[in-house]
Amino acid sequence: MSILAKLNIVGKTLDQPIVVAKFNRVVPAILVGGAVAAGAKDIYNKPKKEKQKTFIKNFSVLSCTLLAALMSVRGIKPIKFNNRTIFKGFKGLIEHGKVCDIAKSQQELTEAFLENNKGILPEKAKKLLNSAVSKFKKQKVLSFSEVGKLYKEIGTTEKGKAFLNELIPEPIAVTYNEIFDEIKRLSTLGLVPVVGGIAGGIAGDAINKDNCKEKLPNKIKEGFYQYFANIFLCNIGAGGALFALNRLQKYNIIKQPSKLTRAAAMIGGILSVGVIGGSSIANFLSKKCIDPLCNKACKDKNKGLYAERHPECLDVALHADDIATVGVFSGVACIEPALPIMYSISGYRAGMGYRNGNKCCSKLGYRAGMGYRNGDKCCSKKAHKDGINVNKINKKPYYKENYICIKKKDQVQNNYTDKDIDKNLFSNFKNNLI
Repeated sequence: MSILAKLNIVGKTLDQPIVVAKFNRVVPAILVGGAVAAGAKDIYNKPKKEKQKTFIKNFSVLSCTLLAALMSVRGIKPIKFNNRTIFKGFKGLIEHGKVCDIAKSQQELTEAFLENNKGILPEKAKKLLNSAVSKFKKQKVLSFSEVGKLYKEIGTTEKGKAFLNELIPEPIAVTYNEIFDEIKRLSTLGLVPVVGGIAGGIAGDAINKDNCKEKLPNKIKEGFYQYFANIFLCNIGAGGALFALNRLQKYNIIKQPSKLTRAAAMIGGILSVGVIGGSSIANFLSKKCIDPLCNKACKDKNKGLYAERHPECLDVALHADDIATVGVFSGVACIEPALPIMYSISGYRAGMGYRNGNKCCSKLGYRAGMGYRNGDKCCSKKAHKDGINVNKINKKPYYKENYICIKKKDQVQNNYTDKDIDKNLFSNFKNNLI
C-alpha cells in the first residue's frame, strides 16, 4: 500500500461518525481537565499571600470561558415552567449526535448490506462485516487495519463503494455560496469564549476587589489580540483564498482546483492575513481605539505596536486551530470538535489580561508575565530568564517572586521586599532609580 493510500485510510479511520461522536462527548472532560491543570499551575507559582485571590480569579475566568465555549457548541434547550416557554433556547454551532444512535444506525446499515449481498460477497468480506457489526453493537470503532481491509475487499465494486461512502461519508468541502456563512460560524465559535473569558476576569477582579477598572483595558486589548490575530483574521484569510479560487475558476483562468490546491491556498491566506497581519492589526486597534475609550492617556505616544504585546511561542501554537479551520473548510469531520478547546485558551488569556511586552509594568517579579501594568519602568519575564543576578543578603529562604527588578545603567540588580529593608532607606533607594 502506498503512502498516499495509507494516509487516506488514516483519514477514513478518524472520520468515522462514531469516532467524531465520541470525540464530541469527551470535549467537556478535556476542557475541565485542562482548566484544572492551568489553574493549579498558576496558583502553585504564586506566593502564599496571593494564592486565594489567584484561585478566585482563575476559577471565575476558566468557568466562564468553558461555559461560554460549550454553550456556543451545544446550544441551550428551551426552558419551560407551568407549560409555558420561559426561554426559547438556541441550537449549537456544531452538529453532534449521540454515540448510541450513530452506532445503531451503522449496525443496521452493515446488516442490511450483508443481507442484500449474501451470494456476492466473498467469505473474507463477510467475516469483516460481521466483525464490524459486533463492534457497532458494543459502540466500538473500527481500527485502522479493519478500515483498510474493508476498502480492499469491498471498495472495488460499485455497490461496495456506495456502502462505504455511506458508512464513512466523504468530506464535503465548503462551496462558494457557503464561504461567508462558514466564516461567520467559525468566528462566532471563537468570539463567544473570548467574551466569556473577559466577563469571568471582570467578575474575578470584582470579587477580589482588585482594581477592576484599571485592569479592564488589558482584558479588552488581549481579547482583541486573541480574536483578531488568532481567530477572525485567520478565518478571513482561509475564506478569502477559497473565494479567490472560485472567482479564478469561474472566469476560466484556472481549472477545477484539487483538494491539495485548495488547502495550500487556504494556508497561504491564513499566513498572509492572520499570522503576519493579525497581531499588527490587533495592536493597532488597541492603541488607537481601546486606549482612548478607556481614558488611558499614554505618555509615550510614539511607542511601537509591539510595546505591550508581541507574538510568542504559545501564540504560534494557537495557530494550530488554523489547521483545524482548513480541515473544516475542506469538510474533515474529526477536526471540528477540537475547536472549542483551542478557542478556550484564547478566552482564558483574554480574561487574565495577559500582556507580554518587553516593557511590562511590574512591581513584583511574578507579575511580569501576567501583563500587570502600573508604570513605565519594569522588567519582563524574558529578562528574568536572560540572567538576572540575584544577590542574597542572608541565607534565609525567599521567593524569587518577591523582589523588585530595577535597571541601573547596564546592570539588572535585585532588591528585597519592604520587610528586609528599612522603610526610609527603601524610599530613598527608589528615588535614586533611573
